Amino acid sequence: MSDTPTAWSTIALASPEMYLVAAICAVLLIDVFAGGAKRPRLTSTVTLLALAVGAWVTLDHGNVSVRVLAFDGLYVADPLALVLKLSGLLFTAAALLYSRPYLERRGIAGGEYYVLALTALLGIYVLASANHLLSLYLGVELLALSLYAMVAFDRDSGVAAEAAMKYFVLGSIASGMLLYGISVVYGLSGTLAIDVLAQQLAGEPSLGLIAGTVFVIVAIGFKFGAVPFHMWVPDVYHGAPTAVTLFVSTAPKFAYFALAYRFLSQGLDAISPTWTQMIAVIAVLSLIVGNLFAIAQSNLKRMLAYSAIANVGFILLGFATGTVAGYRAALYYTIVYVLMTLGSFGVILLAGRRGHEADELDDYKGLHARDPMLALMMLALMFSTAGVPPFVGFWAKLAIFEALWQVGATWLIVIGALASVVGAFYYIRVVKLMYFDDAPAQPRGEAGFGLRLVLGLNALAALALGLMPAALMEICARALAG
Repeated sequence: MSDTPTAWSTIALASPEMYLVAAICAVLLIDVFAGGAKRPRLTSTVTLLALAVGAWVTLDHGNVSVRVLAFDGLYVADPLALVLKLSGLLFTAAALLYSRPYLERRGIAGGEYYVLALTALLGIYVLASANHLLSLYLGVELLALSLYAMVAFDRDSGVAAEAAMKYFVLGSIASGMLLYGISVVYGLSGTLAIDVLAQQLAGEPSLGLIAGTVFVIVAIGFKFGAVPFHMWVPDVYHGAPTAVTLFVSTAPKFAYFALAYRFLSQGLDAISPTWTQMIAVIAVLSLIVGNLFAIAQSNLKRMLAYSAIANVGFILLGFATGTVAGYRAALYYTIVYVLMTLGSFGVILLAGRRGHEADELDDYKGLHARDPMLALMMLALMFSTAGVPPFVGFWAKLAIFEALWQVGATWLIVIGALASVVGAFYYIRVVKLMYFDDAPAQPRGEAGFGLRLVLGLNALAALALGLMPAALMEICARALAG
């Protein structure tokens, strides 16, 4: 169901995006004239306040019960867009909050970091409300360019510069693939509007349409970091400053979900039997490669990078069903995964101190003895990511398996279950290091009580949502009801 707004209501619908543009300009000006070296924490504080106001604006103007099109079909406001926007904003705020002490310790707490984060969030907003292939591509590039710059943010780090260059080159190829896929789809359908596209492509897909879909799948696979388009993930996760890795691994996942859902599930729904087979192959490869390579890692950031590849495989399994239940499970899994990843990288940030990055697995030996609370938070997050009940990660995997069972994809359930068992090994290995290995002589992290409290709430959410799984699942069901 859709509705046509008036001229003023059209502008009001896009108020969250317009507010973000104004906030980006304001933060940039404040940093130049009042922040910087004079007040190093002012820019970050203003950014967090801007995000708080942004949440109110998004709720006030984006909270619609029916699907509403605006700007001649370029923009859509629906419950899914609201959930993706609020999730992206919440996790962006948490990522910036966790990152502030780390950036100050390394002397890279520049205002540009916060401006780039807000610009990336604007890209997430644009993608979440895209109803046209041009606005979809605009959101992809707005987010991508911000992330490239963030990865290279530490100018003194040669490793970060190398990771950013690799990310940029491969990302440019993926963007080209997406643009080429869009051009092929446009040439065959005569439209760029996603709603019209679904109607025009009904029937048996032509060879040209299948080829165009392949290009789109390649681009989506790269953005998610799925195998075999995952080459950038370990290098970017390891080479970028940990604060950047935290951001790259969390909030953008909502944008990539929007990209896959809007383009595939809505625009190419008529040929879903074709692209679901491609997605299934990519998902299986991601589960196998991600889990097997994660076992061999001694660096926690690289381990979490391969873990991300494996977890993307579960998200794509939801899309491989081609059903609303599968998309609902994929959205549920995306939110849960981002929650757990946010906490895991938050622990890495809080465990570090000046002159020392706590990113090696050996750094967590005996963590329970020197920092019991931080070890307990990491235990909850690792158990949840491994899918151990009653944590929420268990219900996320179960939702994916249930959606696969409904379409009779038993072989995918078996592969997913085996991958979960393998993945549990390297997650529980972190717990073993913290609680059963001898503690080396090193001080605890420098994080204050406030950040520890936020991280504690992050870890507690993994348990609370596991004890009450229906609450989050209901939100996802309502988001995809239309």
